[in-house]
Formats: sequence, C-alpha cells, structure tokens
Amino acid sequence: MQIHKQEVQGVRDHYSIKGDVMGGIFGVISKDDCVNELYYGTDYLSHLGTKRGGMAVNGENGFSRSIHNLENAYFRSKFEPDLDKFSGKAGIGCISDTDEQPLIIGSHLGHFGIVTVGKIANMTELLEDAFTNRQTFSEMSGSEINQTELVARLISNEESFAAGLKKAQELIKGSCTILLLTNKGIYAARDRLGRTPILIGKRDGAYAASSESSAFPNLGFELNRCLGPNEIARFTAEGIEQIQPPGEKMQVCSFLWVYYGYPASDYENINVEDVRYRCGNKLAANDDVEVDFVSGIPDSGIGHAIGYANYRKLPYRRAFVKYTPTWPRSFMPQNQKVRDLVARMKLIPIKALIKNKSICFCEDSIVRGTQLQDNVQILFDYGAKEIHMRPACPVLIHPCEFLNFSTSRSTLDLAGRKAIKALDGKEDNHLVDYAAPGSERNLAMVEFIRNRLGLTSLKFQRLDDLVDAIGLPKEKLCTHCWDCSSYY
Repeated sequence: MQIHKQEVQGVRDHYSIKGDVMGGIFGVISKDDCVNELYYGTDYLSHLGTKRGGMAVNGENGFSRSIHNLENAYFRSKFEPDLDKFSGKAGIGCISDTDEQPLIIGSHLGHFGIVTVGKIANMTELLEDAFTNRQTFSEMSGSEINQTELVARLISNEESFAAGLKKAQELIKGSCTILLLTNKGIYAARDRLGRTPILIGKRDGAYAASSESSAFPNLGFELNRCLGPNEIARFTAEGIEQIQPPGEKMQVCSFLWVYYGYPASDYENINVEDVRYRCGNKLAANDDVEVDFVSGIPDSGIGHAIGYANYRKLPYRRAFVKYTPTWPRSFMPQNQKVRDLVARMKLIPIKALIKNKSICFCEDSIVRGTQLQDNVQILFDYGAKEIHMRPACPVLIHPCEFLNFSTSRSTLDLAGRKAIKALDGKEDNHLVDYAAPGSERNLAMVEFIRNRLGLTSLKFQRLDDLVDAIGLPKEKLCTHCWDCSSYY
C-alpha cells in the first residue's frame, strides 16, 4: 500500500515535536567498573537541565537503564537507590529538559544505548520521511515524539555505527550531539557546526566524554581535548579512534560562556569564569555610573560583576544571596507565574547592604525580564537609592533555533520584542536597526526595557565586546539571538 504525500504531511499538525531546551550528556568507559564515575559525572551536569535524568550501563548481563523525573528532586537522591542495580565497565548518562533518555535500541547493528543533546530544526521533515517508509516510534509522551529515538533510527538505517552517525549528522539541521554506548566502545559525535561541545577526559585505564569539562577533575580525569565540529570518535578504555575529522566551519553557542556553562568548564580551551570576568571588564570600560558597590545576580551574573568591580576598582558585595537547601535546582513548575515565584523565592535580598545605596548589578542576560522586574522592586522597597543594571550580552531579539535556549517562550515573550512591538506596532519591524548598538531605535528599545523594569539606568553589552571577551572569531560563534547571523 502506498502512503500518500498529504497523509504524511499531517504529521506536522498531529504530532507535537520538540527537542531539548538544554541538556547535558556524559559517558565513561573503564577497565574497571564505571558506575560511580557515571553517577557522579552525570550529576555534575545537573545545572544544564531541569526535567529528567537517566543512566545506562553495558555490563556482563547486557544493557541496564534507569530514568527518573527530576522536577522536584536532586539527581543524586533519585539515582542513589539504583546504583546496586548497575554493573559494567561502560555507561552513558544525561540530564534532559524534555526527552526521556538514555534509550536502549535493538537493531541490525546490535543493541546500543543513545543519548543526545540539542535541537533538530528539521525534525518534521525527517519524521515525514520516516513515516513514508512505514517506520514507527514507541518513545512518546502524549503526542510528543522523542528526538533521541529519531536519531537512533537514522543511525540504524546504515551499515555500521560509524556510517550511521555520519549520515545522521548530514541529515540533521540545527544541533545534535550524540553519545552511543555499544559493545565496541562509546561513540561520540559533536553536532555539525559544533554548537554544543563534547569534551574528552583521560585517566589511567579510562576515558570519559562530557558536555562540561568541570565533570572531570574530581573524578580523576584530565581534559584530553574537545571534539571539533562534526567530529566523530570511538573510545575504549585503551584509547581513542577518530572516525571522522572535524569540519572546517564552527558556530559554537556564545551562551556557553555567558550563561549556562559551569564556571569551572573550558570550551575550545577557553574558560567560562575567565570570559565572564572579561565581559565584566568590557561593561565597566564603557561605563562611568557613580555607585556605592557592584553586585551580581546569582549565579551566573556573579563572574560578570566581579570583572566589572575589579576593572573599576569598586567594592563587590552580595546584595542578593541564593537559597538552595530546600529548593532543588531542577524545581521549576510549568505554570509561568509559579515559575517566577519560585525563582524569586530562591533569591534573598540583604537589606543591611541595600538601604540608602546606589548599586550596579551585573546579570548574564535579560530574556523576559519578569523575574528581574520583581527583584528590582524589592530592592527599592528595601531602601535602595538607585539600581543600575548591566547585562553581559546584548538585547535578545531572536529566539534560539538551535538549542531552544529561549524558545520555550513565544517570540513576543522576549523583552526586546515586546519593546519593538510597543515602539513600532509590530514585533518584527526594523530588527537590524534595533540590534545596532547606539542607533536611535536601539536606544529607544533599551529605554523602553529600562522603564518597564523600573531601573535607574540600563546598558547592555555590545556584541563586538562580547565576541572579544570570548576570544574566538565571530564567524566561529553562534550569535543568532542578537543579530540572526547564524546558519544551519
């Protein structure tokens, strides 16, 4: 029976298709049992996701897997009771915001485990092709198709794991970094343009792969290297075999350094915390506001604020402290009003430091601005004289198409687009002009945001200064959120 094209195109309307908002993956293979390293290594990625965690191990009795919901608990507390169930010398784990992972797949290539991180921009087209070829999908929650299962099917269509990974990266648009757990070792494949990193760690008798190099030191691993864009490698406890060399083009996500990367991590041999200090330096070099002290919005704003304070030789003080003992990092309800409340509850202002003071705050970014608006009001309620805000990146104007960094919200939820619609009548008018630092429209947009947030002053980082602070050529960075200059 032939399947008609119009029936297949119904996939677009019938199925809800989404990928990770963010996420992290970890894999380890050792001459000895690897379960503890896998457990702690995956836990070190908990800041990258808020919904689910998973582990899979390949041992003498085959593959074993465990997945837990993390929305109201810590990774360690959920998985500690499972550790006795696992035994093996190779394993993979993940922290995910959407898909249940890892998956264990049976195929003509043999059984394998798989984890992915990223966003497949052309998932609809790939699904349409799969349904045309009468393929089915079992990993679903409601009407949502699991991105990782689709990737597993693309790989399984080929004659080897190596060929399958190469083909998958050829077909996928957007971003998808992959770890495969097989009987022949662990395969690591970085997405085609290197938007999400995969770092390789080494120690005697073991290798590991991780989204964050900060997972390595306390587990005894030395950072060996970062896979290049589109590079594929297979590693065993004895060593690494390159399957596919790196591609020439790279567009690694700038937000790795600005926001979601862990301070102790290095990507492309560039440390996150060091970049945040330089971002703060850049903000300070372009500023002369008179303040009593500098403070950072926890957590990622702290590094930017220290860099700002050091450059201007101003005191750094913590006007906000973050309360985490009874608030799991992952606890973020789906209802946006409740999310804002929970986010606000985690930040406690210190009234003794705030009263009668003019304060310069550094923040990683302003996405929606809702939580920040509430925090600013609390500061004034506590007696602050002036509140000056210095975000470490430009105004976000374009939702992320590659990692879903800001696409859990509609375009109009972005503070920049709200301002543009209010000023121009439409949210997509004159976007190039609004993105140009110092232009009449750009200044009007910033002033609108400043007024809405109730700030004394607001100055955003210039894009060229952010690029300079990171230290890579602009063409090697994804800056889509600010200037829509990136590509698939």
